[in-house]
Amino acid sequence: MTLEQMISEQQMLLNTARTQGRSLTAEEQARFDSLQRSIDAARAAAGSMNGNASGQRQREGETETETGTEGSEGEGDGESAQRAMQAERTRIQGITSMCRDFNMDPASYIENGSTEDQVRAAILENLRSTGAPVSTGVRVTETAEDKYRSAAVDALLMRGGVEVESPADGARNLMGMSLRDMAIDCLSQDGKHEGLNRRSADELYAMLQRGFYNPTAAFPSILDQTIEKAYREGHKKAAVTFDKFTKKGTLTDFKKHDNYYVAGPVGEFLEVPEGGELKHDVFGDAKLPTRQLKTYGRQFTLTRQAFINDDIDLVTSVPARYAAAARKTINSQVFDILIGNPKIYDGVQLFASGHKNLLATGTGITQEAVQTMIMALGNQKDQFGQSIIIRPATIVCASGMEFEIFTLFNSPTINTAGNTQAVNPLFQYRNSIEVVADPTINVKCGGLGKVMPWFMFGDTADAEGIEVDYLNGQEIPNIRRMEQAGQLGFVWDIYLDWGISVMDYRGIVKNPGVAVDTKIKLA
Repeated sequence: MTLEQMISEQQMLLNTARTQGRSLTAEEQARFDSLQRSIDAARAAAGSMNGNASGQRQREGETETETGTEGSEGEGDGESAQRAMQAERTRIQGITSMCRDFNMDPASYIENGSTEDQVRAAILENLRSTGAPVSTGVRVTETAEDKYRSAAVDALLMRGGVEVESPADGARNLMGMSLRDMAIDCLSQDGKHEGLNRRSADELYAMLQRGFYNPTAAFPSILDQTIEKAYREGHKKAAVTFDKFTKKGTLTDFKKHDNYYVAGPVGEFLEVPEGGELKHDVFGDAKLPTRQLKTYGRQFTLTRQAFINDDIDLVTSVPARYAAAARKTINSQVFDILIGNPKIYDGVQLFASGHKNLLATGTGITQEAVQTMIMALGNQKDQFGQSIIIRPATIVCASGMEFEIFTLFNSPTINTAGNTQAVNPLFQYRNSIEVVADPTINVKCGGLGKVMPWFMFGDTADAEGIEVDYLNGQEIPNIRRMEQAGQLGFVWDIYLDWGISVMDYRGIVKNPGVAVDTKIKLA
């Protein structure tokens, strides 16, 4: 084909797309690009020939003829036509793309010769008149590498026994891959192709180590994402109870925070006689406990041996167990406060006669004990002697005691000395008071046969009770990959910042309890 024929065919492709109000199809685009490469090659060859001829003429003392000049002018005209066609192609593609994003028909704009700026103005006017939301036009799409990494992460999790709600496409096909196989795929994606299949697991591991800090390296990224998903799952499923009766708080740093708040009585409104003056009211302030965060954490390693042995548990179950361990540590510390009964912000033990939150005699689960504890909450006063309303919300007890509570709360009638069908006054609380049974109490008190206390918590909206603070509200452990000197392996740190404070003793009542045991002895 001649240069003119190739240019003519390109123009025909553009005109067809323009007439139909669309951009070039994949086949048309491929043909257009092929023609363009041929055009560029033909021009380059012509330029070379013209350059050689011109040099020869100069050596021979010849001058350029009118014919040569005309040829140059013709070539210039071809270049102008090519530039025009490229501009038209760009215009059609731009208009089509914009109209597609906003569900508008591009055909009319393409046919009437509208510029991209004119189409953009028309789109904005349409959005203004219809009240439709403005789209940013930014679309984030996954690359093939991103899709592979997502599938590999879910494949590792499922292979390790972690439930994945919606696995990524292709994840199930990768479940049979060993860590070695996945490493080969990842190294190939990173541009390393030198006989990977022939290399041993040890050699592959050394290659992976060299890319440890490479932010684009596939294998460390897959491990990071797998571990993050695993420990989030472990954090979510950790068997703890403290968050059912404590208040969640937040602090922004590790400094000691002395909490002052204005809580003095505002007093009743006083009558103001005609011409009289309003009497000034003075607020008091009270001090709550000092709050402070501490950092807790652990470290684990995917060792060289674990990689060679294809020990998948180290990137699935182990991180999940560490995340659960963080929650269980907080749970244990909360019960240390309840059972240990430390001195709090006012210099008095949490449960004390002066706080009016401690029963003088321990009991089992009885109607009288529950009623007494409810009344203890209701008879508390604030720091200034004013009455406060604290609604009972939670009973916290040792594992095994919840059976008696269930019977007590869910029976409409009870047996009394004078009536076998007396109304049960606690029946009304069956849905408003939650029962939390935690074996942590059993263990910390010495197990079956030992005296175990139980507690009633008021609503945290009425009295704060115990508060668990996190740094900036972050309650999921942080994780980071690092290199540990002297260790052959990928190392991860898992850490979390929290602090536990008794904010108000008025929201908790303690029953010292009685010995808890089974009716049938264990072997």
